[in-house]
Amino acid sequence: MSILSQQRARRSFASPSRALHYLPATTLALDLAVLVASTLVAVLGRRQLGFFEAPADVSDTVMVFGPVMVAGWLLVLALFGAYEKTVFGAGTDEYKRVANATLVTAGLVGVGSYITNADLSRGFFVLAFGLATPLLLVGRYALRRMLHGARRRGALRHRVLIAGSPSHVDEVAAVLRRETWLGYQVVGCVTPAHDLTEETSLGVPVLGNADEATSVVLECGADVIFFAGGALGSANQMRRMVWDLEHHDVQVVVAPSVTDISSERVRVRPVGGLPLMHIDPPSWSDASRWGKRTFDILGSAGLILAFGPVFLIAALQIKLHDRGPVLFRQTRIGRDGERFDCLKFRTMVTNAEELLAKLHAEQGYENGLFKMKDDPRITRPGKWLRRFSLDELPQLLNVFRGEMSLVGPRPPLPLEVASYEADTARRLHVRPGMTGLWQVSGRSDLSWSEAIRLDLYYVDNWSMVQDLSILVKTFGAVFSSRGAY
Repeated sequence: MSILSQQRARRSFASPSRALHYLPATTLALDLAVLVASTLVAVLGRRQLGFFEAPADVSDTVMVFGPVMVAGWLLVLALFGAYEKTVFGAGTDEYKRVANATLVTAGLVGVGSYITNADLSRGFFVLAFGLATPLLLVGRYALRRMLHGARRRGALRHRVLIAGSPSHVDEVAAVLRRETWLGYQVVGCVTPAHDLTEETSLGVPVLGNADEATSVVLECGADVIFFAGGALGSANQMRRMVWDLEHHDVQVVVAPSVTDISSERVRVRPVGGLPLMHIDPPSWSDASRWGKRTFDILGSAGLILAFGPVFLIAALQIKLHDRGPVLFRQTRIGRDGERFDCLKFRTMVTNAEELLAKLHAEQGYENGLFKMKDDPRITRPGKWLRRFSLDELPQLLNVFRGEMSLVGPRPPLPLEVASYEADTARRLHVRPGMTGLWQVSGRSDLSWSEAIRLDLYYVDNWSMVQDLSILVKTFGAVFSSRGAY
């Protein structure tokens, strides 16, 4: 037995989570419960509320037609692929399939009842589809949240083998380890035959050569194989590998050398049997158009009015504490490098800037945004203002004046911008925001490099839907006080 074979024999690999096989069945049971409950409520609602009340009693027709409709609805969901394993856990494809299947079912029911001249209650139809459609989507969302939580705790995971050159393997492994909610556990990798290392720089064990990926997958118990860059020498090798794995319950995933690109910018078009990936240009220019600016003006004006009492209470607390200024003005860098005065409620002692150099030396600060837990410069009113991020409310005035946006990268200091590399400077293509991907993904608990990565992702993949999603998530991040200090 070769040394490599001995290394493999000494490894013990657990089987992939068997519970994953029951995920489609669990989802089917959840959908069935939602449809049955919605149908019953629609029957009772039609009777009690009298929606579209007609002289004829159609209760018998509804009681017969209801179960047929539920069975047909589930069938259409299955035909649209709503129970395929690949749609669970990530992306919007699952929700799109459920919504499209529901619309088709509604159309079939309407057309079918018209053609057969069935005496179907309009009140029942409206209530059934009006209730079931959002409940199906909410049920899928709740199930996904539970799935993500289980995966973060180490359960319900796929075992992944990565094929590719060591550098490409590390790129894929870094993403899979960072996004634990995806549920991919990297058990090892296979590299080209000329590579003699036992593990990659990131610590992924090398289990064999890429040419023998099929046998390694079966031996290590992986149920997913990622083919990254440098894995195979030709398309024919890839095709034969897929053929070898077609009789085994192993999912094949091709991971191109493209990261931090949203799905909305990617289109796959097969040409002559060759799947070509088209990537749309970055969307940062869209974030500067009138639609986002109009949303910022209306949103900031509404929030200023809504938080008026909080402004008053905070100002009184700060003023009565030490008689110092209420607002703290700090020069920040905005879009295209323009300077502006960023407004905040003052949460530190009046000589905070004088104490900063001493804290830098004590904390070993080098670059980036300086934050520390239990900062001695924070005042008593400043603690509760920072805990709920109320100290940043005056920035609504910056948003209204056009210096900032409700959503965007955090406004950097001139010192930070002076040390920016070319890639990092892309953050300045858009207006800085009061909240952003950084804040809802961990706030001050994130490293500087991770915060920059999230900001660049936002700049390159901006969309109004993403802005609305970030604003909703901001409330959860603020009230949980995660990373706020």
